[in-house]
Amino acid sequence: MINETISSILQQEAEAVRNIPVTSSYEEAVNLIVEHVHKQGGRLITSGMGKAGQIAMNIATTFSSTGTPAYFLHPSEAQHGDLGIVRENDIMLLISNSGKTRELLELVELTRGLAPHMQFIVITSNPDSPLAAEATICLLTGAPKEVCPLGLTPTTSTTVMTVIGDLLVVSTMKQINFSYAEYAKRHHGGYLGAKSREQSNKENK
Repeated sequence: MINETISSILQQEAEAVRNIPVTSSYEEAVNLIVEHVHKQGGRLITSGMGKAGQIAMNIATTFSSTGTPAYFLHPSEAQHGDLGIVRENDIMLLISNSGKTRELLELVELTRGLAPHMQFIVITSNPDSPLAAEATICLLTGAPKEVCPLGLTPTTSTTVMTVIGDLLVVSTMKQINFSYAEYAKRHHGGYLGAKSREQSNKENK
């Protein structure tokens, strides 16, 4: 019985990933990130509340480790001074399943007061939401149903958000020709550090 339930959950999660809408918005988002971070010297700022915030934090660290400087800005802490780290050439990636997260909508308003030309990439399930309306580029999740038996706990939605983050990271890596040598500079310890240095040495022979 338990294994049947697990198999069903896996199928639902896999189906949700397969149903992520793939549009030209991904290319536009990657081009914006490359333009602001790698050409204008800005940084990618990610933000979200609750579980979406944890996904946003993970996306920021993955971007940073693969050559694109990024950091997570907590939307509530931004209202208490952390917004001061934002610069004009930065670009923001905001994550909200509903697209109605109050703290993120307030973050958009506050950011525009500091950096009026800030552009926003938004990951959401709702294209008609207030946050989507503020977006320069909107990446849709496909609005999958949560596998949580209550239909409430962020489960499938966070899986899809994570995958969308991976799509952006990997596409950006390819766009900037991120190499083993550059990876090794950012990973000095552990298995990944050793592996990247080994591959870098092979490339240089």
